[in-house]
Amino acid sequence: MAKGYRRVDRDQVFLLPPDMREWLGAGHPVFVVIEALERLDTSGFHARRRTGGAGAAGYDPDMLLAVLVWAYAHRVTSSRRMEELCATDVAFRVICAGNLPDHCTIARFRQEFAGAVGGFFAQVLVLCARLGMGRLGLVAVDGTKIAASASKAANRTEKKLRELAEQAVAAHAAADAAEDELYGRGRRGDELPPEEGEEGEAGWSPRRRRERIAEALAQLEAERAAEQAEQEAKAAQFRARQRAGRRTGPGPAGAAVALAQENLARVIAAREARLARLAGKHAGRPGRRLAGVADYCRVREAAAKVERARERAARAQRNAAAKAGPGPVRNITDPDSRLMPTRNGFIQGYNAQNVTSQDGLVIATVLTGDTADMAWFAPMTRKAEQAAALIREHRPAGSAPDGGGIGLVLADAGYCSQANLDCAGPDRLIAVGKRRDLEKAARGSGSPDPDWGGPAIRDMRARLRTPAGIAAYRQRGHIAETPHGHIKHTMGFRQLTMRGKDKAAAEWTFACAVHNLLKALTTGHLTPAALAGPGG
Repeated sequence: MAKGYRRVDRDQVFLLPPDMREWLGAGHPVFVVIEALERLDTSGFHARRRTGGAGAAGYDPDMLLAVLVWAYAHRVTSSRRMEELCATDVAFRVICAGNLPDHCTIARFRQEFAGAVGGFFAQVLVLCARLGMGRLGLVAVDGTKIAASASKAANRTEKKLRELAEQAVAAHAAADAAEDELYGRGRRGDELPPEEGEEGEAGWSPRRRRERIAEALAQLEAERAAEQAEQEAKAAQFRARQRAGRRTGPGPAGAAVALAQENLARVIAAREARLARLAGKHAGRPGRRLAGVADYCRVREAAAKVERARERAARAQRNAAAKAGPGPVRNITDPDSRLMPTRNGFIQGYNAQNVTSQDGLVIATVLTGDTADMAWFAPMTRKAEQAAALIREHRPAGSAPDGGGIGLVLADAGYCSQANLDCAGPDRLIAVGKRRDLEKAARGSGSPDPDWGGPAIRDMRARLRTPAGIAAYRQRGHIAETPHGHIKHTMGFRQLTMRGKDKAAAEWTFACAVHNLLKALTTGHLTPAALAGPGG
């Protein structure tokens, strides 16, 4: 039985030991992370910082970087929450070493690190390679949707964007007229002295709402022009195949009208040539009146076909517009983000493409605005090969049982296309259907597969029926999905905090680099002893 209670003396002068290493214990992970970051080349984060001159000393970018890494690793992305933790959490206080950066400092540092994050990601990958990580016998490419720092409710159609732009122009014109009358033309009324005002104006460039509206409108116009050019190219290819007598199938939008018009022009030209020959042959001879061009039966039939083709095209366009709803939209909060389909409906966000190694490292990543994955197989494979060369260069000698190169790339059916199967690069297994259908086909218990696709798709279908093929593909799920689950669920990183494609991509790359650091830490590769060794 205790004799009494411990004394609670809140007036004690110093409660913590004078040595920070004793605050948490020498084996706490925060010290390992700090030491690992000290061994990386962080010159990219220092490049945008200015030192010297009047004023207080700035915060060390290495310290701010460590704060962000530790915060993202522990489900914290709010700069205000980071400021609070730097004052109340022992691990954050150790990182800051007594400095207490405010949320504005943290937010500005994060806004400015877009140009340095790519190098940081590569540095972390090199560190993991030196620790013996990066198994490349099997790698998987997969996409995941990540929410943007924008709401779906901020999407506007082109018509609404033009209305908002007109309203903004009218409002600014009215405000300018009122201010000119109050302060005089060309003045605002709040000018600084000339030497200060000029410098302030040069460094001030906020992202105004009207500029985002203009950007969204420009994106819609560019997308419409690109889509029209693509449709015209497809229609031209269809017409060329049809003229050559090849099988074409149903034609793209606009091809039927163009073909009918070409046929009408041929019939008219043939009739005009026929009438010219007859006129020369029977010149000066009375005879029966021949039908002209417009009232010739074949010309009338060809003209009727043109009208029917136009009616069908207009009807198809109306039906497509009715199914598509209001048409393409753009977000006025983050114009670069898109509506992304997920299992739980649509989100406003981006589509992140990752290539993951067999031991769970993200070796290549890109943040895209495409809703589909198919176009990104070849680019991501090339980035993965570059990362593999970097890993091979820095891993310890004799630690590459896979030979140091990418052995096999695994991808789901979202990447299945003749082009992706035929493009240059490592060997690959790309699903030609859903997982359950592949399993049934491999067991021989499913219905016969439809004989669709070119030779490469048919060969891949046959390969996935083999025991070796299906056994390799079964590993795709845990290789590709586990890092996404760790980033979104364990790290709690479900939504980007920065807006604009470049800044959002930098934040996602940073989250992947933090994931790689945590992977090295939790698997026992990143330890004080490993950092002290020759590989560290």
